[in-house]
Amino acid sequence: MAIEQFKLFASLVSSQVNLDASILSEANKSANAFCTNSLVIPLCFAAVSALFLLLHLIGNSQPFRKLFRQPVISLEEFTAQVQPDNIVQELNAHIRSSGGPVIYVYMLARLIGSLALLGLSVTTLILDEVRRTGGQSLEPIGEEEGDADALGKWGKRHPKKKYGTHYTKREWLEAAMCLTFLYTSLLALISVTAKHKWSRVIIRHLNTTLLAALCVYLYRDVYPLITFTLKPKDISEGGILWAKVAVLAITSVVIPLAIPRPYVPVDPTNPLSKSSPEQTASIFSLVTYAFIDRMVLAAYRVSHLEFDQLPPLGDYDSAEYLKSLSFKHLDVFSGAPKRHLFFGLMKIFRRAYAQLSVMILLHVCANFAAPIGLNRLLRYLEPGGEEAVVRPWFWILWLFIGPVGGTLSIQWYVFVTTRTLVRTQAIITQLVFEHSLRIRVKPETADSGASSTTSSSPETLTPDSVSVHEGIVDGSDTIHSVSPSESVESSTVHSSSASVSSGKSKDKKKKDKDSDTPTSDTNNLVGKINNLVTTDLENILDGRDFLFVLIYIPVQIVLCMVFLYAVLGWSCFVGLGVLIISFPLPGIIAKYVQQAQEKRLKKTDARVQSVSESMNVLRMIKLFGWESKMESRIAKKRDEELIWIRRRQILEIINGIITGTTSHSHLTKPRDSSHNNDSDFRDISVVMKQTIRASVIFSSMSVFDMLREQMRIIFRSVNDTMTAKVSLDRVSDFLKNTELLDLFSGNSPENNDYFVPADTVSDLQEIGFRNAIFAWSSNVGGSLTPSKRRFMLRIDGELLFKRNCVNLIIGETGSGKTSLLMALLSEMHFIPSGPNSWYNLPREGGIAYAAQESWVQNETIRENIIFGSPFEPVRYNKVLYQCGLERDISLFEAGDATEVGEKGLTLSGGQKARITLARAIYSRAEILLLDDVLAALDVHTARWIVDNCFAGDLMENRTIILVTHNIAVTRPIAGFVVAIKDGRIASQGTVVEALGRDFALAEEARREQQMIDKTEGEVDKQIPTEEGKRDGKLIVAEEIQEGHVSWSAVKMYLTSMGGQYSWTFFLAFLFAIFITEILNAFYTWFLGYWASQYEYENRDPASVSVFYYIGIYCLIMATAVSFYTTGVLIYVFGTIRASRTIHKELITAIFGTTLRWLDTTPTSRVIARCTQDIRAVDGPVAMWLQMVSEISIMMILKYTAVVVITPIFFCPGVIVAFLGALCGQVYIKAQLSVKREMSNARAPVLGHFGAAIAGLTSIRAYGVQEAFKAESLRRIDKFTRAARTFYNLNRWITIRVDVLGALLSCVLAAYLVYHRGQSASNTGFSLNMAVGFSSLILWWVRTLNEFEVQGNSLERIQDYISIEQEPKPTSKAVLPAYWPASGNLRAEKLSARYSLDGPKVLHDISFDIQSGERVGIVGRTGSGKSSLTLSLLRCIFTEGTVYYDGVPTDEIDHDALRSNITIIPQVPELLSGTLRQNLDPFDQYDDATLNDALRAAGLFALQSEMNEGQITLDSSISSGGGNLSVGQRQILALARALVRGSKVLILDEATSAIGRTDSIIQDSLRNELKGDITLITVAHRLQTIMDADRIMVLDAGRIVEFDSPKALLKVKDGKLRSLVEQSNDRDILYAMVDKATRSS
Repeated sequence: MAIEQFKLFASLVSSQVNLDASILSEANKSANAFCTNSLVIPLCFAAVSALFLLLHLIGNSQPFRKLFRQPVISLEEFTAQVQPDNIVQELNAHIRSSGGPVIYVYMLARLIGSLALLGLSVTTLILDEVRRTGGQSLEPIGEEEGDADALGKWGKRHPKKKYGTHYTKREWLEAAMCLTFLYTSLLALISVTAKHKWSRVIIRHLNTTLLAALCVYLYRDVYPLITFTLKPKDISEGGILWAKVAVLAITSVVIPLAIPRPYVPVDPTNPLSKSSPEQTASIFSLVTYAFIDRMVLAAYRVSHLEFDQLPPLGDYDSAEYLKSLSFKHLDVFSGAPKRHLFFGLMKIFRRAYAQLSVMILLHVCANFAAPIGLNRLLRYLEPGGEEAVVRPWFWILWLFIGPVGGTLSIQWYVFVTTRTLVRTQAIITQLVFEHSLRIRVKPETADSGASSTTSSSPETLTPDSVSVHEGIVDGSDTIHSVSPSESVESSTVHSSSASVSSGKSKDKKKKDKDSDTPTSDTNNLVGKINNLVTTDLENILDGRDFLFVLIYIPVQIVLCMVFLYAVLGWSCFVGLGVLIISFPLPGIIAKYVQQAQEKRLKKTDARVQSVSESMNVLRMIKLFGWESKMESRIAKKRDEELIWIRRRQILEIINGIITGTTSHSHLTKPRDSSHNNDSDFRDISVVMKQTIRASVIFSSMSVFDMLREQMRIIFRSVNDTMTAKVSLDRVSDFLKNTELLDLFSGNSPENNDYFVPADTVSDLQEIGFRNAIFAWSSNVGGSLTPSKRRFMLRIDGELLFKRNCVNLIIGETGSGKTSLLMALLSEMHFIPSGPNSWYNLPREGGIAYAAQESWVQNETIRENIIFGSPFEPVRYNKVLYQCGLERDISLFEAGDATEVGEKGLTLSGGQKARITLARAIYSRAEILLLDDVLAALDVHTARWIVDNCFAGDLMENRTIILVTHNIAVTRPIAGFVVAIKDGRIASQGTVVEALGRDFALAEEARREQQMIDKTEGEVDKQIPTEEGKRDGKLIVAEEIQEGHVSWSAVKMYLTSMGGQYSWTFFLAFLFAIFITEILNAFYTWFLGYWASQYEYENRDPASVSVFYYIGIYCLIMATAVSFYTTGVLIYVFGTIRASRTIHKELITAIFGTTLRWLDTTPTSRVIARCTQDIRAVDGPVAMWLQMVSEISIMMILKYTAVVVITPIFFCPGVIVAFLGALCGQVYIKAQLSVKREMSNARAPVLGHFGAAIAGLTSIRAYGVQEAFKAESLRRIDKFTRAARTFYNLNRWITIRVDVLGALLSCVLAAYLVYHRGQSASNTGFSLNMAVGFSSLILWWVRTLNEFEVQGNSLERIQDYISIEQEPKPTSKAVLPAYWPASGNLRAEKLSARYSLDGPKVLHDISFDIQSGERVGIVGRTGSGKSSLTLSLLRCIFTEGTVYYDGVPTDEIDHDALRSNITIIPQVPELLSGTLRQNLDPFDQYDDATLNDALRAAGLFALQSEMNEGQITLDSSISSGGGNLSVGQRQILALARALVRGSKVLILDEATSAIGRTDSIIQDSLRNELKGDITLITVAHRLQTIMDADRIMVLDAGRIVEFDSPKALLKVKDGKLRSLVEQSNDRDILYAMVDKATRSS
């Protein structure tokens, strides 16, 4: 019995052991399943997060930081620590430190969400336990996730308890989720209570953990909903599951995307007072550019958005920060390594380009979402699609997600590139600017690297790359020797193609000046450096997309081929072969386009040069009555230019046809289908005998478009990249190889121990040299001078200037006077000649410098004089008085607040010279270096300066070193004189000693003294200054067009295009485009119809007549191409007609305007209308108008096509179009304002740059380099602020319109699939049209905006066409052929005024001048002398009657009148070209006649003593005659008058043409004029007119005396008699009258 019981017990034990082993095995399996379950992943993330947080906490602990690193400086250490008084203040301080109340609310919302997730998970766990213990069955959690075994010990079931002692695996997983959400809740709690530094770290861990949990639930429960076969794994949770997913989505996605970012300044010590919205925008706002919504809406509400209303500039975009960030990688003087500029830029923007690489890859992938979705969707609708696994709504979603994802990625790419673009612009501009402050102004010829490559590829958006800029002259002068007249007139506006200077430089015959310096013109240097920051910089920025060549194109092509191979098979390679075969054809056509462009640009150069020069001398043209002839000359050059414009456009049409596009502007117009992919479909059907399905056709069409797009991008990107490389090489070469001053170069004089350099502070107070040699270049051979000799300055022995007195430097022209000053300023290269060589210029007391070429900034007169020094009213007023500026300033209505303009264009040469001198006098500098400041002044002003300024109280205890030619004037004040000859010191000591050793100088001083004596007889002591401008502005402010381009301007252009048959023209063009677009839509439908033939059941693909369908397809395409070609050709000829008509009307209007209008309008503005705005009419205006027309027609037809198949699409389409148009209107309003502000902000940057480069020597002499650098940074910041906003606006509109379009396509697809029941072919066609329509909305907005922007040129041109005009030629009086037979002039009650509503300047003047009389006109300033001469020519508004040879002048056409009266103004204007072209511009006379006129005018007598450099008919004359003296110009003007043979000659005597030229002119007038020629002389010196037949004395616009000199001298208290009696030459004047009386 015992044995039996034992056996029973043993069997039971064995059974239990086996059972326990089975349970243990099952438990192990359950544990493994638990660990591998996806619900464990969030817990793993939480554990890893906790571990890293712990490590982070240890790493930031005080002991650890002391052991391994320096303490971390946080933002809190820089903020003021204010102890709160109560809990409320403490809470407020904590909220502020967290980023503000908005951010804190989001953080609280995340805490609440985390707690909600914890609560939901706990609820799920409790419900599971309740259902388990309550006997309710639970849904299995996957195949491996069933319930745990419910057996208890000994194989028995557990007793039913309310709460069991064992948990199922599902409950363990829920417990894991509870732990995860408990951890996230703790993190969320810490994030709202901890300091900002720790809160920021905690939030990263919190977001990561929550996102991991969301991804797990999406995989388990959302992904199965996409398919027909799978079910959510946690569906048993019911509504709690979807509540979890919703809360997770909010806390892990919505809140992180929507929460604003706290402002973190790049420099904690200097935060912005108002942060940029871009810096604090949320991720969602940043990606969608919603942070500029407020600015966009504000712009929409006002007519013009002001600059201050633009978003503030982020501190990471400030020029100062960018400089500190980049110069250490780019600027050698800031510690950068010597390497190519490219590598430095890549170092700076490495993170940006890493982002760009990722965005490119994302964009490439997103591009395929829509084709794949369309393919799968149509495949579902095709026969056999019922077997699909994925639900169609998922592929419909792809039609939305793909385009939107592609848009977001590419727009972020563009956002980063444009941000990098603006930053690069700022960095390189400042880099070149600061490096320019170190360079030596050295000799360079005009062709030594002056070219700059620009892109003129036909692939650009605009049809040409013409740019209007400053021309480069031949470089025979230097920065130290260019006269003021030349510096103003030597710039020529012309266009460029392959290089910046495509035209030949003008050869100039320079007048005598101190030209011992290098042979480069200032404009040459300024032009070269300006090219670096304009043309070259733009080229560099255009090459920013080189990643497209490296990443985008290869990846896109590979993916395209993979997709096509997947849907087409090997036949896709046939289509690829067609593309490869046709690949060279666009290149060949592009070559011809390039050649046509180059020739066109040469013709444009010629026209622009002719227009520019005509505008510069327009006053002369009007006074001579040459308007019609000059108009004809310009019109001829315009026609030659238009021939090549037309040829280029036709070639582009051919190129567009060959490449299969429907528009010659194929770069910017989107294409909705491919014209080259039919080869694949033919191949599938004909060769492979396969079925052509709609899913294959419509998806592969878009991919073929993408593939062909890569071929186009290759051309553009490679060209842009290579052009950028050339320009980058030029900038890099400038930074590395430009010769610098000795201080910055390896030849720094500091390396020598035996001399004192001028740029270092020395204990020595001597100013001078010892045994020193200087050259203009480190090349010891010296520098070429205008005489082609090598110049070097040699000081043998010791030369010391005297302190606290005036030191004169005198010498002949070209002797080296300016070089001596430049050597003192260390501008020249120092060559020690021995161990005792040295030179010194003490700088601790300050240096002031006044250049020979007066340098002023584009600021007010006061700002130019103060030049950054503190304003001291008493000292300032003294300076104005002593420099003779009080009268000049009083003539300006704004006084010293008058802006002087660029290069001082509102000031005369003398005024600029005195302002430059005043700047030096006002400064507190102890040493003043003055380079021939008296040269541009008349004798009276020069004497005033010497007597009141140089000898005044402001010069006490100051050392003056004055270079001068005016020995006679400055002799009384000279304390020490240095005479230079041929670069060596000829003598030093007193004036007598210097003149005693140089007879040439002595003779020059004697002549100067005679000139001084002669000027005492002047009536006008001051040359009348032009009327001042109100508020200190230069001229009438240019009107800014606000809002949209006016209809009147557009109508002007449309009317010009159509000519006499405008309606016929536009109907023909629009009809051709309309038919073309109908055929384009039809062939897309036809492809679907072709594919539908294979959808019939039991139909053999071979039974479909392939060649029939191919024939119809080819016929459709050929017809479309024919209509399109016809329409575009009609349009091209219309644009040429409009360009010709508008240019002619503009030129005619400008030539026909009044002199008053010319006085109030700067020449540069007029030139801009004839160059830049006309260029817009020739290219962008025509191009964008064509695109607007074509896209509008395309949108209408595509919309109609969709509505025909899907009528319900009508309302959504209208709504989307309306919303798109509304966004477009809001965008256009803001964009126009911002673009205008950006343009306005760019000009000051370049203006400051150019002005600083032109005044390099002055800036370095004053030592104000840092101030100019700071000003440059400030102006760059202003431009950057506008530019960043401008580029962000483009992103703003693109994303919104693209999202609207994608939403429309998605909704339409859903309707077609679920409600309409259309076939696959019709569905594909409808979606194709809908996608095309939605994508065109953006292009329509953008093209319309571009047309409006370019249309501003039409408004500006229209404004100038409608300016006030002189009376047009009439046929009131038929003049006899012999008129005028005499020079008789008679005036009856002549009154005149400069404007119709202005005051009278002449009052009822009556006189009678007989033919052949010589009449002099005298009077004080403002008496009406110049007004009288202008009224005789009807150049101003007149009343009364003037009879010329018996005919009233108001009945004579202006050109007839002015062609028979010749006026020689004070400063005659000449045309550039040869002297022959100036005397006879229209080739009417032979050389014998011209030489006779030159001889009679006295030119040969003037040149009788010259051995070389004589002026002949073939001599070159610069624009305006800048390379001739005023006297020479008056002689040539007199010769031109003699050639014309006018019966009336008016001479406005020049006050500065004193001396021999003046005598020669007077002798010619007395001896060479025929007896019947009437001479009227407006005199400024009594000696000029005292032998005249009669003298007219004017006062306040009235004739007070008019009789012979003898009679007027007898009038007691007479005006003329009083002038003669007050003159120092009284006896000489009386003798002249007696002599003239006896001779008559």
